[in-house]
Amino acid sequence: MTEPQTDPKYYDVVEATWPCLRCEKLGDITLRVGAGGGSRVSAATCDALVSDAQIAQAEAAMQDFDQPRLFMIRDGQDALDGQLERLGYAVMDPVALWTVAPSMLTDVEIPRVTTFCLWEPLAIQREIWATGGIGPERLAIMERATRPKTSLLGRWDDKPAGAAFVGVHEGIAMLHALEILPHQRRKGMGVWMMRQAAYWAAEQGATELAVLCTRANAGANALYARLGMQQSGGYHYRIKR
Repeated sequence: MTEPQTDPKYYDVVEATWPCLRCEKLGDITLRVGAGGGSRVSAATCDALVSDAQIAQAEAAMQDFDQPRLFMIRDGQDALDGQLERLGYAVMDPVALWTVAPSMLTDVEIPRVTTFCLWEPLAIQREIWATGGIGPERLAIMERATRPKTSLLGRWDDKPAGAAFVGVHEGIAMLHALEILPHQRRKGMGVWMMRQAAYWAAEQGATELAVLCTRANAGANALYARLGMQQSGGYHYRIKR
């Protein structure tokens, strides 16, 4: 089955709702300084075909940033993908984009005291994120994101269960950093968190709710499929070790 091609607007939503520390232009290459926030805010992107020499310049800059030599390959960039493969770059972390209309997830009322929206995040949410490796560098990304934005807190059996972050850009809400505590998994908490994100997105006037997920995360991808979300494209990285 042919994979859907990603509408470029979604890449803009990623940039706006999960922003890097700063960007620098090197011709048709955009370099990102992620300040330890992970691949999404550190990967370079190309706006057009570039030469091997330009890629070498970008590599030197990324190393000056103390970051890995990492590129994001967007849909339709087959030539760049092949070029980087020839230069010794390996595929890393293919990512799926899932989207849904908020109204598809607001048809069920969320049980009382199961989910909450709040900004700033509470200490307990920061602790939940920390259990999944979402530390200060990624919390700084949430702080950098412009409003509207919110954090989600989930509770189950009267105890903290999960945390997530949601931002809106140009009518599209995107959920990031969904983390459920290990002992609270397989209890439906992820469903309630996604429904809460949809309720909040609708309140902001968003017409879509989106989430990114590595294709290797079978459990999360199955959750989004069960919720009726549609795969709307994605991307992958190329890294040079």
